[in-house]
Amino acid sequence: MSAEYMILVMGMGLVSFVPRWIPLFFLSRRKMPALLVEWLDLIPVSILAALLVPYLITAGEPRVLSFTRPELAVAFPTLLVALWTRSLGVTLVAGMVMFWLAGKTGWF
Repeated sequence: MSAEYMILVMGMGLVSFVPRWIPLFFLSRRKMPALLVEWLDLIPVSILAALLVPYLITAGEPRVLSFTRPELAVAFPTLLVALWTRSLGVTLVAGMVMFWLAGKTGWF
């Protein structure tokens, strides 16, 4: 490996590590307000929703609203499984099985 490549990899690692380390270092010893903690707990759900919703309800090029997509039909029962079991593994397997069944039954 060349030195330039190693410098590039080390720089990318540093750029990825430092923004995660700084808040951890400065906030780990402090008590954060309850409102801030509650707000921070909502960030992962918001990111997941922002990634999934456009994929589930839009189709084609250019993107148009489509509520008849099989992905959307599979998402609702998968959500119910997730709420019922509270298990990521069971939810993942159930969603994959339902998606496979939707393909086998002609939804696609």
